[in-house]
Amino acid sequence: MEEEIKAEVSKGTSLLDAATSAGVQINSICGGEGICGKCKVIVDNGEVDVGSTSTLSREEIKKGYSLACQTWIRGDLKVTVPPESTATQGKILIDEDAQKFRALTSDGVGSSVKYEPLIEKHYLELPEPSLKDNLSDHRRIYRELRRKKNVPIMQTGLKVFKRSSSLLRDNDWKVTATLGRRGDTTEVIQLEGGDTADTNYGVAVDIGTTTVVAHLLDLVTSETLDAEAKYNSQMQYGEEVTRRIRHAEEDGREDLQETLANDINDLIYALVDRKGIRLKDVTSVMCSGNTAMLHFLLGLEASHIRKKPYVPNTTKPPPIRAAEVGIKVNPRGLLYFMPAIGGWVGGDVTSGVLSTGIHKRDQLTMLTDIGTNGEILIGNKDWMMSCAASAGPAFEGTGIRSGMRASRGAVDKVEFVEGDLIYSVIGNTRPKGICGSGLIDLVASLFEGEFVNRSGQLEPDDSDRIEEEKGELKFILEEPAETGMDGELAVYQAEIKNLINAKAAIYSGARILLKSLDLELDDLDQLLIAGGFGSYLDSGKAKTLGLIPDIPSEKIKFVGNTSIIGAKMALLSQQAYEESREISKSVTYYDLIDYPNYFEEFTAAKFLPHTDLSQFGSVGITEQSGGDQTE
Repeated sequence: MEEEIKAEVSKGTSLLDAATSAGVQINSICGGEGICGKCKVIVDNGEVDVGSTSTLSREEIKKGYSLACQTWIRGDLKVTVPPESTATQGKILIDEDAQKFRALTSDGVGSSVKYEPLIEKHYLELPEPSLKDNLSDHRRIYRELRRKKNVPIMQTGLKVFKRSSSLLRDNDWKVTATLGRRGDTTEVIQLEGGDTADTNYGVAVDIGTTTVVAHLLDLVTSETLDAEAKYNSQMQYGEEVTRRIRHAEEDGREDLQETLANDINDLIYALVDRKGIRLKDVTSVMCSGNTAMLHFLLGLEASHIRKKPYVPNTTKPPPIRAAEVGIKVNPRGLLYFMPAIGGWVGGDVTSGVLSTGIHKRDQLTMLTDIGTNGEILIGNKDWMMSCAASAGPAFEGTGIRSGMRASRGAVDKVEFVEGDLIYSVIGNTRPKGICGSGLIDLVASLFEGEFVNRSGQLEPDDSDRIEEEKGELKFILEEPAETGMDGELAVYQAEIKNLINAKAAIYSGARILLKSLDLELDDLDQLLIAGGFGSYLDSGKAKTLGLIPDIPSEKIKFVGNTSIIGAKMALLSQQAYEESREISKSVTYYDLIDYPNYFEEFTAAKFLPHTDLSQFGSVGITEQSGGDQTE
């Protein structure tokens, strides 16, 4: 259904900025530099100044397409935003393997930790004061709370004090106190008349570089009530963390903070609206994500993260009022963060360790979180070491012209059966794009079918689906008439190369971390693949691509979005939250650049599946069958 939106902006404003000011979200992952080609719009009428059109085809230019970031307004005009340029929302699916592996108990937290939420409500029936019992209202509340719970140190804000005396007397000394953990201190966050102890909710948030995911929790029953996700709107300032840090350095810190807070608010609003919950009953939010996202949300200076020695402002911020950063839950609700490990290994990895129990196991485990900022950890209960590998957005389904997140309409599985291309679409609808797992399947299948060689180069003579456009080869999955988008569904040569570079970053990072520890693949007892993306990943195709190590399939487990799982555990268990803080202190960070042969390792991984075929024996590729190996 088309919607007409009007906005008034200054002459000289870009269409991208005009759309943002009007509340229209347009895909833009290059920070407005005109290089990603995702912000295509159609100028129906009016005068504009047009800049770069290098990412547009001749046919698109004839139809009136231009890039919103490279088009500046000169007067009144009418613009159409086509469906493929709109950042749509969709659910993040949780795979069965992840749920089985978590082995959660019925109370919603891991069986090894005690259920005791960071924010609790307690109904109190206080004895009325008398000449024999004339404690102050303040001390009377504390006395009754300590009869219910061992709380050595308590505090209460002035706002709560100001209305407590009348509240107690107006409600016959029957009130509900909301308690929140703030370090070693427990704060009486609010007092409510009557018994409201059964209405207490929290939200766990995974702040990914590309996607933000939120789960709504009932803090009384520990049940997960609902989940929602959307693209991280910070993508308009750059697809990668370093580009966003540079934007912050150019007086853009407030942009990043407000954008992220608004995304979180959008998700919370959608969740409480669906469940009919009052926003004031959401008393806590737990955020998990990489270290830069933590800084962006808090409005902290992040510039030192990208410069040696990569020192962040903080890795363990204390709980604060959510309202301080613009998150609109209960006005006195608390915002918590999963503690980060270092400048480039964040709270999402801490969550991964907490939720999978690596820190309690004897087995030597590798945990790989495959995403825009790939993170790898190796260890067990005795020691843990981690590193980060910048992979770019290809695994998230962005950074490619027909790419999208794993939501309705995305091609998520691809294979060739007796020479015929077979694919599946999430939601069993017409394809609107291809997500990360579909792209991995496609490139691996093209390699298996010898439509691309070992260096990832398309072979134009081997398939009529391979065509040339403006001097670049592309593989056409579907013609325009069969898609749910305005145009064909195709993957271009440069996009295949980008995927291979991304997988090379992840794989070489894993190899270097192993070598730095004098370990071999055979020493690993298990490989855990984390991230919502991993829920769709085919391990066989991932090995063919050279993305994950070639180890026996029984050692590989897909553990889902461990960032959100760990955040939920910490929100539901004070013990788990304390464990997360200990985990973050016990992991050693390893900088890949310090490895003496880093560039050689990375270059060797930029082939399918790898330059050294002995590392991928089960894939069954030989030098003779693999094709050319030139860069």
